[in-house]
Amino acid sequence: MHHDTNPGTSPGARLRELLAGGDLIIAPGIYDGLSAHLVRRMGFRAGYLTGAGVAASGFGLPDVGLVGMAEMAGRAAMVTGVLGTIPLIADADTGYGPPMSVARTVRAYEQAGVAAIQLEDQAFPKRCGHLPGKELVRTEAYLATLGAALEARTDALIIARTDARSVLGLSAAIDRGNAYAEAGADIVFVEAPRSAEEIARIGREITAPKLINIVAGGLTPELDPATLAKLGYAIAIYPTTALLAAANAAIEALRALATPPAAAPPPVGGMEDFFRLVGLDEWFAVTERWQVE
Repeated sequence: MHHDTNPGTSPGARLRELLAGGDLIIAPGIYDGLSAHLVRRMGFRAGYLTGAGVAASGFGLPDVGLVGMAEMAGRAAMVTGVLGTIPLIADADTGYGPPMSVARTVRAYEQAGVAAIQLEDQAFPKRCGHLPGKELVRTEAYLATLGAALEARTDALIIARTDARSVLGLSAAIDRGNAYAEAGADIVFVEAPRSAEEIARIGREITAPKLINIVAGGLTPELDPATLAKLGYAIAIYPTTALLAAANAAIEALRALATPPAAAPPPVGGMEDFFRLVGLDEWFAVTERWQVE
């Protein structure tokens, strides 16, 4: 297996080196030890620690803000141990609280050996970017999160994710992305563009290096890596590719053993089906029941 990164350098430096190379970095989603080993063995140059995958696979929970910082950092440390010198990009949701919590999150993730930390501008508790009903924080509030992260990091790149597309529209999302880049974010991630045109426009109009999220059965069309590279993207993450395939393969394998056989859940097409498997409706019912007007 060839690794063109220098093992003596830090995780952040190794990712910066890959970015400087100019080729699109494909980072498959890692959600457990097995998927981490597959990414390493199959020669990928980076991996992506998916919050949705860790919630479901590591903790039996849907991706609605239930998993805490220490739980995520623990999984990150296990995964970087498996990956060795391959840089890990890690989802850190909203940073798990106010700016001081964000600073602690960044320190914990760096200690776990991650190369990049992704922070989003959703209100806490967040929900998966491909679920409806998201709420944003104001730009100023996110800039405080971002500032705290940039001040706390010593090595890791900071990825600023905006979920504004589904709430305020694409122009607002691009404005936010550029504001985050101007504030010092190393990489900008506009979540859930709806069409090839939107993907191209983000590529043109965001000034910083760009990350795109290709979710199996999600809102974003799956363009091939060569096209994404041409449109100006630096990193493509595939958080759910292995995860949904594994879930469907397990359903198939267990179907034969189930009595009656009809007890098997339907195949998982998108993220909502997937989160239903791990109790989405029950958790949403708790929220509804205790909604404070």
